[in-house]
Amino acid sequence: MFVSDSALASWTPRMLSLLRIVVALLFLQHGLTKFFGFPGAAPASMPIFPVILAGLIEIIGSILLLIGLFTRPAAFIMSGEMAVAYWYAHFPRNPFPYNNGGDLAILYCFVFLYIFFAGPGPWSVDAARATESRHPAIT
Repeated sequence: MFVSDSALASWTPRMLSLLRIVVALLFLQHGLTKFFGFPGAAPASMPIFPVILAGLIEIIGSILLLIGLFTRPAAFIMSGEMAVAYWYAHFPRNPFPYNNGGDLAILYCFVFLYIFFAGPGPWSVDAARATESRHPAIT
């Protein structure tokens, strides 16, 4: 291989942080669309309660994930939201994700589940808080 395994392995934690940040920015768009119609049109066909709850999870969860604060609980809740979204909105249309438009919901579900298990990575508030708790500032 053109890059050594040890060189790639040293970047693994940072790539986890990068994955978390990029996924959070992408997912944030879904919540912003539900509440503000930006960057796309707000959904018109869903009942208001699921849209509000999903939008709140998407906006708050994405912001928490973006900065890496309470990463694991946020990722777990967001993964669950995507599982519910798939079974509630996509699966009844067709059992195959390609045909029912649910492939993105499945992908988000499992990426959030991965982040839940893997943690936030080093570029996060959670990592900074953990470092601070191990090495408190001298006052």
